[in-house]
Amino acid sequence: MKKVKTVYDHIRANNIKTAVLVVLFPIIFIALVFLCVWCIQPLNDAINTTTMVAVPTLVACAVWMLISWAFGDSMMLSMAGAHQIFDIDPKYKYVYKSVENVALAAGLPTPKVYVIEDSGLNAFATGRTPRDATIALTRGIIEKLDRPELEGVIAHEMAHIGNRDIRLDMFIITGIGVTVFIADILVRNMMYARPRDNEKNNGAAVIMMVWLAFTIFNFAITPILRMAISRRREYAADATGAYITRNPRALAGALRKISENSVVKKLDKQSTMASVCIANPMRAQAFMSEILATHPPIKERIRRLESM
Repeated sequence: MKKVKTVYDHIRANNIKTAVLVVLFPIIFIALVFLCVWCIQPLNDAINTTTMVAVPTLVACAVWMLISWAFGDSMMLSMAGAHQIFDIDPKYKYVYKSVENVALAAGLPTPKVYVIEDSGLNAFATGRTPRDATIALTRGIIEKLDRPELEGVIAHEMAHIGNRDIRLDMFIITGIGVTVFIADILVRNMMYARPRDNEKNNGAAVIMMVWLAFTIFNFAITPILRMAISRRREYAADATGAYITRNPRALAGALRKISENSVVKKLDKQSTMASVCIANPMRAQAFMSEILATHPPIKERIRRLESM
């Protein structure tokens, strides 16, 4: 008989995924830099160049991850333009109470609650641990869902908090953010550099190959890693959320409404934030983007919920 996975299995799996991700990111990155530089330099020079690039980049990633551990949730909320609400706010009092009730049912501390002033229907959770977690909901999702549907969405996000998905998300978003930032610096360096001799021309070629490695890593490797991690955990969060509320049809109904308009203007260009939301907050992209989507198809998520 097949063993039924519990919430503790998901937590353990996410802890393992976090450790694997922390190891895989630098290994794949270093390998890409080496292969790209090796195309234009002898082996020994390629090794030296890779070391010169990899060491400061890994140090920067480590420092940035420490910063994200302390301020990552605030940075994500700021990117979304969210503001905090409290139980004394008459306009959103029932929303806060819904979060409080779902947290009680889930056996978790009540997270802080934020609202994103956007008519799109979306939500996400962030934080380091359940004790300092935050749930952010768009104004659209609050206004257009009925109470059971809203509680279904809150339960889904509470499942991400309980399963420790939020910590994994912070590592992914900040790790990618550093490499994108460094790639941008390299592009600017190539644009404004004015080589005068062959040595400098060779240096520009090396910089270009390093930039190519960063680009491949940011736009080919990380989406695959994100997809591999995110899709399965969305199903797990749906199932756990339905278990918390004992109402899978409510979450299925919420997802059906969300699928009609999940775009959030502040997050439309923030591809790294897509994986943390209950549905993709960006406008529909090309076919390849759909293949590498961080979320499973909403129709399949609804089908699974309705079969519970």
